[in-house]
Formats: sequence, structure tokens, C-alpha cells
Amino acid sequence: MQTKQESVRAVLDFTLDNFEQPAELPRLADDEVHVWLVDLDASDCRIEQLQKDLSSEELARAGKFKFERDRKRYIVAHGALRHILGHYLRIDPLRLKFLAGPQGKPELLSTVEAKPLCFNLSHSASAALIGVTDGRRIGIDVEYIHREFDRMELAARFFAPGEVAQLTRLPSALQPQAFFNCWTRKEAYIKAQGLGLQLPLKDFEVSLIPGEPAALLRTEDDVAEASCWRLEEIPIGPDYIGALAVEGHDWNLRCFQSPTNGV
Repeated sequence: MQTKQESVRAVLDFTLDNFEQPAELPRLADDEVHVWLVDLDASDCRIEQLQKDLSSEELARAGKFKFERDRKRYIVAHGALRHILGHYLRIDPLRLKFLAGPQGKPELLSTVEAKPLCFNLSHSASAALIGVTDGRRIGIDVEYIHREFDRMELAARFFAPGEVAQLTRLPSALQPQAFFNCWTRKEAYIKAQGLGLQLPLKDFEVSLIPGEPAALLRTEDDVAEASCWRLEEIPIGPDYIGALAVEGHDWNLRCFQSPTNGV
């Protein structure tokens, strides 16, 4: 019988049809959004390599994790982020400088060599997603699907009434996926806005029914706001759900798998 950890690993070991495996690192066109899938359970050798590119602040945060597995996954996620951004900007990953926005969202500090990109990182269990674009607000979220929890209680606390009604009407077998569809899409939109807890989850509504397109359906304060954003589901296997929110509609999505010995 597979353990829970082995089951999670099996998802990421599978070659996903919707993720490219590039022979060389791609360029980012003005009309593109790139999403990278990173397997966080890397070899000790790879972790040691990535650790060398982290800042003293990142190393300090890594050292605060109680469990060694979580410390290693943090190093891989943030090391991979530095390598991906360094590739696009043609800068040594160690030279990248980050600052926190007004609500804590990480941003790149402008340098003489290059203008900052817009990016976002999310990780859950052994998977990380990194979204990158040029000049557009972006938010990304990935969640490992926990099937045994009181989803209706959480939905009643955090979801908009229309979302709760949709979730309630679904067969119980579809409710876990629908719940995480809703959760990841809300998180991605909030992260793209950079407003944190200042934007209550109940103040906007997203699609959640499995099989239907991801979409921002309405917002509480501005009827035109929903039309300014495009949401996408990022499918990465039966045990995870990912979501992407990007400003505007005139862009093309490309998804890549990060090789275990590369970025």
C-alpha cells in the first residue's frame, strides 16, 4: 500500500501533458505568462546547490522550520524562484533583491541591469508553482487536496453566498475538488491584487464547478472589475489543484516542468 507521501510523489513523477519540458530555458514574450511546476523533494546535492543562492534573510527563515523536510522544500522553492527569475533577467540569482509590497507581497527591486518582472510563488506539500509575466499583476496558488475535513463549515466562513450554494448542490464526491477550485482561485486573485486580508474572501465570487472554466464572476464594489481579470485552472494531477489570476485577457499561457537538476 502506498503511503500518503508516496502518493503525492507519484503525481509529480508523472510527465504531465500540459507542462512542457524544454530542452533549454524559454524566453518570455510580452504576450505570454509562464508557469513553472517545481518538485520540492529534490536531491540533497540539488538542495545544497540552491541554498548557495539564497540571501541571509531566506536562510534565516529556512532555519526556523521545525521539520527538516519543510526546511528543504522551502530552500528548493525559493532557490528555484531565484534561478527562474535570474534566467529571464540574465542576472546571477544571488544578485536578485526582493522587497515586500504594502501588504507583504514580494516584489523584485529594480536594478540597473534589468527591469523587474511580475511574479508569484505558491507551494503545498511537495509541489510549487511559480508564475512569471512582464508588466501584469499576477497571483498563483496550489493546494494539496485534503479530502477529510469540514469543507462546508470553512465554505460558510469564507466563501460568498453564491459559492456556498453551488458547493452545497454538488454531489459529495465532487465537493472536495469544487472546494479547492474555489479556494485556489480566490487565493490567486487576492495575491494578484496584493491586498492580503484587506480583501475579504466573501467580497467576490469565482467559478468552482469541476469541468467548468475558471473565472472571476463578480466583485462586491466594482461591477466592471471581473472583466479586467482572467483566471486559469492549472491541472497538475489528481491530488493537487492550482489556479492562476492575471490582469487582462490578451496573453498566452505556457506551462513548464522544472527539471530536478536545473531551475
